[in-house]
Amino acid sequence: MVLTWIDLNGYIRNRTGLQKQAILISVDLMMIVIAFGTTIALTHPWAVFAEIAVHWKSWSTYLFILVCLGASFSILLDLHRIKLKSYELQSVMRTAASAGLVGLFGALTSMFLDNPLVNMSDMFIFSMVLTIYSVGARIMMRHLTLESYLKAQTRKRVLIYGAGNTGVQLAAALKTDDSLEAVAFVDDNLTLQKMVVSNMPVYSPVRLEALISKKEIDMVILAMPSISRPKQSRIARKLEDMGCEVSMLPSFVSLISEGDRDLIKRVQPVDPIEYLNRTGLEHDIKNLCDIYGGRSVMVTGAGGSIGSELCRQILACRPKELVLFEIGEHALYQIERELRDLVGTTGVKIRSVLGSITDESTVRRVLSQYGVEIVLHAAAYKHVPMVERNMLVGVRNNVLGTKILADAARDAKVSHFILVSTDKAVRPTNVMGASKRLAELVIQDLATRADETRFGMVRFGNVLGSSGSVIPLFEEQISRGGPVTLTHSEISRFFMTIGEAARLVLMAGDYTQGGEVFVLDMGERIQIQKLARQMIERAGYSVRDARTPDGDIEIVITGLRPGEKLHEELLIGTETQPTGHPKILCAQEERLSEIEMATAIRALQTAVLEGNESRVKDVICRWVAGYVPQNELDEAQA
Repeated sequence: MVLTWIDLNGYIRNRTGLQKQAILISVDLMMIVIAFGTTIALTHPWAVFAEIAVHWKSWSTYLFILVCLGASFSILLDLHRIKLKSYELQSVMRTAASAGLVGLFGALTSMFLDNPLVNMSDMFIFSMVLTIYSVGARIMMRHLTLESYLKAQTRKRVLIYGAGNTGVQLAAALKTDDSLEAVAFVDDNLTLQKMVVSNMPVYSPVRLEALISKKEIDMVILAMPSISRPKQSRIARKLEDMGCEVSMLPSFVSLISEGDRDLIKRVQPVDPIEYLNRTGLEHDIKNLCDIYGGRSVMVTGAGGSIGSELCRQILACRPKELVLFEIGEHALYQIERELRDLVGTTGVKIRSVLGSITDESTVRRVLSQYGVEIVLHAAAYKHVPMVERNMLVGVRNNVLGTKILADAARDAKVSHFILVSTDKAVRPTNVMGASKRLAELVIQDLATRADETRFGMVRFGNVLGSSGSVIPLFEEQISRGGPVTLTHSEISRFFMTIGEAARLVLMAGDYTQGGEVFVLDMGERIQIQKLARQMIERAGYSVRDARTPDGDIEIVITGLRPGEKLHEELLIGTETQPTGHPKILCAQEERLSEIEMATAIRALQTAVLEGNESRVKDVICRWVAGYVPQNELDEAQA
């Protein structure tokens, strides 16, 4: 009956640990008998066999002693515990030591006999022969065992990209792997190509596609830790296009390093103010605790980038209560947990409210229940392409939600209401910017008719590090090896830090008298392409372009998105007034009359209720100065 590989594999797997150890010891003892017979045949004339036949009892006793010695030293040196899969050089040395000890003690035993059967030179030869036989037997058993395991497995065929030290180590490791089988190397080094490394041929990358098809490659492993990750990523993308699964193998140093386990950590954290080429504002404004200390303050959008920073800074002023109003459950949970850790023994009460500003009953209940005195309104849908594609929801939240919240705040006799707006509200070319401009008009209108509530607005440029801003996007793209994407080579933006944005909002609560727009003097616009280059170089990479084709990361121009401007503005008019701080400017901008505002809101409510995007655009076109729908803008530019 023929024993197949699967039969052998099943037999081996079904043995217990003790049974496997007994098999190994039995093989070792069998090798002693065979080695002793070989030694006698090599060292004695044929006449000795006649003598052995006569004195067979003495020879049998001596051989029994050798077998007992072999069993003792095998157990003493734990040869039976060495797994065949792990039988390497150190294990060979142990086997040789055991054979040497058996030969030494066998020679000493023979000397004490009345008629020595063998001499010292015989036992020296015996030790060498026993070593060869024992090691050979283990290697053969190891080979058969591994073959039986591997033949029974469905293994992926692997091509190793890189035949250097890392690739060779990987190939050695895969020899005993149950799921992967290395079949060949690929390497850019011309001196390695057409050579055989670790019993596998090395090919040129030029033949990759044909090689993958010919050898039925399932996976390619990049074993080139010395080249930059961006270059590895480019190779990986090319291989994926060929239909291969691709994995990257880090260097051993990377594997044991705590600081380099995530590639994104290669992008070194920096102070965002370094990109602004101006002095920051975070620590340049007077203490605001007189305004917010001991009062009940509500922050809408409390889990967002701006909202959460507002909460942190307000908490330092020790308000009586801090009401966190947020539509996202996870975001609310995160900021609540953080703030509760910061509260300590200050006595500040943290109130977490899960809700939408478009839910009028909830908004009014919260304002009344917690006696809110100051509202900082940072809740908004702000991603331009997303709002452009979801116009009804964006307008309902940004405009009608602001109207609901502001009306409720005025009725609750809130002392201060500050709207967080955006530079995209100035002569907007997209629905998001137009919705924020309408929200500003809502606040400007209410400011003229509110006796006990001061309504004000702050208008931001882009906030560095906020969700959806370019820095987190560029960091992610750099961490993947690029490319870094820009919508236009000339695009520029005003930038401020999250800390500056929060301080500007808080200052507006002190400066506002009613209906003003506050902006930060943010210096010159920043070229986004220049920012991208700075981030790539700060991460330790080089930009790949026509002048430097061997660079690491490419900057790709994708084209302006719907409604996106090349250059944003902060003010609709040109006239500004000073405030209590030289870097904060105040503008009184044109507003709609009470009747015009009421007409606009009614028309918008009807359009949203009907789900009529066309009517929403008509309302925006009528009441927001400078807005042109994207389709008309495209036609005009064509």
